[in-house]
Amino acid sequence: MAARTIPVDSFDLVIFGGTGDLARRKILPGLCRRCLAGQMPEGARIIGAARSEMDDDAYRKMIAEAIEEFDPKVSKDTACMDRFMCSLHYVEIDATGDGGWPDLKELLRKDVIRAFYFSVGPSLFDDLAERLHKHGITQPDDRVVVEKPFGRDLASARELNQDLAKHFDESQIYRIDHYLGKETVQNLMAVRFGNVLFEPLWNSHYVDHIQITVAETVGVGGRGGYYDKSGAMRDMVQNHLMQLLCLIAMEPPNNFDADAVRDEKLKVIRALRPVDYHHLVRGQYEADEDGPSYREDVENPRSHTESFIALRTHIDNWRWAGVPFYMRTGKRLKGRTSTIDVVFKDLGHSIFPGDESRHRNILSIRLQPNEGIDLQVTIKEPGPGGMRLIDVPLDMTFADAVDAEEVDLPDAYERLIMDVIRGNQTLFMRGDEVEAAWAWTDPIIEGWQARGDVPKLYEPGSTGPEDSQMLMHRDGRRWRDIKV
Repeated sequence: MAARTIPVDSFDLVIFGGTGDLARRKILPGLCRRCLAGQMPEGARIIGAARSEMDDDAYRKMIAEAIEEFDPKVSKDTACMDRFMCSLHYVEIDATGDGGWPDLKELLRKDVIRAFYFSVGPSLFDDLAERLHKHGITQPDDRVVVEKPFGRDLASARELNQDLAKHFDESQIYRIDHYLGKETVQNLMAVRFGNVLFEPLWNSHYVDHIQITVAETVGVGGRGGYYDKSGAMRDMVQNHLMQLLCLIAMEPPNNFDADAVRDEKLKVIRALRPVDYHHLVRGQYEADEDGPSYREDVENPRSHTESFIALRTHIDNWRWAGVPFYMRTGKRLKGRTSTIDVVFKDLGHSIFPGDESRHRNILSIRLQPNEGIDLQVTIKEPGPGGMRLIDVPLDMTFADAVDAEEVDLPDAYERLIMDVIRGNQTLFMRGDEVEAAWAWTDPIIEGWQARGDVPKLYEPGSTGPEDSQMLMHRDGRRWRDIKV
């Protein structure tokens, strides 16, 4: 059945898991910020749904306290808080039974955009989808939002896709990856496809290699139980880093339509070369005076799960033939950063006498912190004494490029949730894209399991295991520094 066209002048958003950590920490504070920015339509309603016993007033009190804790700035705007609190409702619901579903059906309106946010574990996706269908709640234009982890391997991802497909069309399903909601990620597409300066150089003729780094200073913390079953490969590489790789490497789509963009991303994943075990490094952080070791954090003294991973891969197509892509991510590293570095080739010949340095142009896209883009260029060092060359960055930090008082850059979650309401799937993963990513990831994991590989230990506050440096040095390259 074709979806109806409904103007986005109001909506009902149901958050299953509405009392959970993600809802309180990210989703609801983000929506409150959209209310403050004037992007929450009059009459929009947000309905928390969970097993806890409470009424609307108790739920509003809980969320007000969460916003005050996680976004104290917006909580100080009493007029905004009052408007936002009036939009909140609550339904006690049993995800695996029939309790509360008639109440939810009665509360929902039929003449507005409706979205169901599954802010719960993947094991409940099928139960929620089944009961929404069983109780006659869903409509052809409704949207459903699902959080990662979307499976832990290809088989489970396919099963989840099939569970959702029983009740929702692919055009209704929004698989959310908050990395894609970051301002810099979207600016990456603008830089690539909106400037004649870069696109002609975006290929193997001019690019030497590309590095993608996502580093964290914290350990696994309270996520130990989940993390030890997943590790850095499943938790970060298969989704976050894979998406960044797709955006940096994909061909220009014929337009900015959601499926046109996602078609090109899928082609990149399917062109990824399998990773040889010589081009893979896994690590675990040790203990130091600031914290316990990884194994102590996860309470598993024999764990072989990685808290760090670095690898080299290639994209086997004409644009990127021979260009290595290096990816690394880890916890308890020296700095917190998410960066994509496009390292261009050497000039090949220097006309300047006495200049023996390797000067390279490097385009760095910073996702966090201090979102921005800088381009390393070579200039003459100021002053007398001949033609001495130095490398300097042309820096565009968003906080400096825009008036912070005039432009409030939205958090990734608030941007993505509003895209759901608008029906824009561009920044959400499609089912075949998720499955293709797992099809590439699974053999890597199966390979180290079959070999019995043990992660290398590394010092907290470092850049990871020494072997990860050798991964680059063998190729005559170096990792870019992780900024502190």
